[in-house]
Formats: sequence, C-alpha cells, structure tokens
Amino acid sequence: MKTIKQVIKFKASPEEVYSALMSSKKHSAFTGSAAKISNKVGGKFSAYEGGLYGKNLKLVKNKEIVQEWRCVMDHWPKDHFSKVSFVIKKTKSGSQLIFTHTQVPDKSYASIKQGWTDYYWNPMKKFLEN
Repeated sequence: MKTIKQVIKFKASPEEVYSALMSSKKHSAFTGSAAKISNKVGGKFSAYEGGLYGKNLKLVKNKEIVQEWRCVMDHWPKDHFSKVSFVIKKTKSGSQLIFTHTQVPDKSYASIKQGWTDYYWNPMKKFLEN
C-alpha cells in the first residue's frame, strides 16, 4: 500500500473549495459526472456514477474533509477502502488544499495519483477560477 500527498492552490476561498467537494450539484458540475454527497459525518457519497464511493469520517466545514474511499477499477482489491483527507487553508490569493490519500493499492497507485490531477484538481480549478 502507498500514500499520495498533493498540495493544490486555488484562486478561490476555502468555502468555495469545500463546497465544490461536498455539494452534489457543484461536484457533478466540475467533474461532468453524477455525484451524490452527504454533508453529515457517517453519511455516504458517490461520484463518477458510483465508480468512487465511501463515507464521511470527519467534516469540519470549510476546513477539513476525511473520507473512507473506494474506487471501482482493475487492481483495486475487493472490499478494500482507502482513506482520503482534504485540509483547506486560506492564503493571500485564495486557498491551499493539502490532500493525502493513504492505503492506495500498489498496482493502482500511478493511475490514482494521476487521476486526482486529471479528474479533480484541473477541472476544479477551471470551475472555481472562471
């Protein structure tokens, strides 16, 4: 198992970044794919038509999201859940997201690591900064 750590800067407020990740409507808008996200601890979420799913472990509004996370893909062990953490900090020009994804299966590591950039950070920047 491996860990992915990424730091992403957005020209958007922490509230806007948090909302993009936690609002079903906004999440669906920036990914271009159906998402259903509970805003409660213990609540479930799914994105990319159920290709990603899990539950919220910790939510600190506009500051932190911790989720149990699973991806439906080849090389991802059946019934294995990883953990993702989004820590959002205010900066002079907007916000910084410190992202950590632990317990990523070795065989899925490269595609998952690139996937966060391709399917989350780049479209999120376009959505929030335009």
